[in-house]
Amino acid sequence: MSHSSTQGSGAASALPPLTPGPYRKRLGVVALIATFGGLLFGYDTGVINGALGPMGKELGLTPITEGLVTASLLLGAAIGAVTLGRLADAWGRRKTITLLAVLFFVGALACVVSPNIEVMVVGRFVLGLAVGGASTVVPVFLAELAPYEIRGSLAGRNELAIVIGQLAAFVINAIIGIIWGEHTGVWRIMLSIQLIPAIALFIGMLRMPESPRWLAEKGFHDKALQVLSELRPANRAEPELAEIEMVKEEEEAEQLDWKRVLSDKWLRRILLVGIGLGVAQQFTGINSIMYYGQQVLTESGFSSGAALIANIAPGIIAVVGGIVAVGIMDRFSRRKTFLLGFALTTVCHILIGIASIALPVGNPIRPYVILILVVAFVGSMQTFLNVAVWVTLSEIFPMKMRAFGMGASVFCLWIANFLLGLFFPSLIAAVGITGTFFLFAALGALSWFFCFRAVPETRGRTLEQLEVAVTTGSIYLPQNLKA
Repeated sequence: MSHSSTQGSGAASALPPLTPGPYRKRLGVVALIATFGGLLFGYDTGVINGALGPMGKELGLTPITEGLVTASLLLGAAIGAVTLGRLADAWGRRKTITLLAVLFFVGALACVVSPNIEVMVVGRFVLGLAVGGASTVVPVFLAELAPYEIRGSLAGRNELAIVIGQLAAFVINAIIGIIWGEHTGVWRIMLSIQLIPAIALFIGMLRMPESPRWLAEKGFHDKALQVLSELRPANRAEPELAEIEMVKEEEEAEQLDWKRVLSDKWLRRILLVGIGLGVAQQFTGINSIMYYGQQVLTESGFSSGAALIANIAPGIIAVVGGIVAVGIMDRFSRRKTFLLGFALTTVCHILIGIASIALPVGNPIRPYVILILVVAFVGSMQTFLNVAVWVTLSEIFPMKMRAFGMGASVFCLWIANFLLGLFFPSLIAAVGITGTFFLFAALGALSWFFCFRAVPETRGRTLEQLEVAVTTGSIYLPQNLKA
């Protein structure tokens, strides 16, 4: 494969077309099982939203220790993103996701039986390792399995599973809170639900195939061909494997460890793009709503019980936005989604800040106006940013640095998430809704400018074409940096 054949702007692959067939059902089953990791990711990050109140009363939490319980998962996620992403390179994607299921189960069980804050923090940290690993490995697994024509929508299902998991947490929290809200240990019931999908993920992954690109990278030609034959039209498996192995042979001499990445200007640049996207996504403040939405709504004027129920609305719109995002991902420019998404979320932040000033505490319409604006923010975020960010991170890195690049990007994403999770309660207490969301608006404007200047277009190419475009720097040609 010559470089000229693969580095054009969105050049179509010479592979046979993706015709209908039974392989699509198999692809759907693989994606469904793998995205149980995303479902657990979502439930684990969302369940704390409703469990934190009763947990805080029972365990005697302060605002600082509330932030610690929330953020311990996020710190674990940062570490898990790096370590388990690297493990997936050496051990395989499928085995690593199976290990994640074990970590999800062990961490959840520790939280459910936790007698004090120390055990809770440890359990949340173990859950964080699994969440971080899932956030790195599952999107890469799906991207490497998917035909390039539908890579965006297939890999994007993981983000959809995340928001479904968060919505499930919000709904289950509300139901359990209404039925058993006055009982001691109600938060333990909320946390115990996550044991079920952890078991399903473990059992399901035992029957899933390994990534054909990982198999080819490790020299397992026959196994890679077998997997591609299951997941592609009959005439497509061999040509696609030949393309994968041709790029592998061209890059054989290059060992893209961290020293090689940092010494190469194009690899260093794509790594900075990945890190920038991850941090920008978090600095929208989306997870402050997912973790502390009930507190934000209480601050806006809802009662505690009403806030628990109203908190379901952002979860619903997140799922709706995720469904729309998956539907448009293979037809809409990645760059356009980023620019539109950061513009909309920044406007929502400004409007929330203005509303909190114009409608003082005690105004009867204040909580409803802020709820509507929060729902609009979450909808904009999920439709135009979350799915696009995770899909782009899973596809922009060359094979030999994919786990490292994804791991480093997601590590920085989770560190940003950790800082927000740790300090958001204190931030709300110090400057209120107004100052907090004006700060998010400023960060959103900076993120929009970053995407406009630095993030290239990746849609419509095979992973091998993107690999050559990144390593030669052609992905940064002017036509790939236009909206």
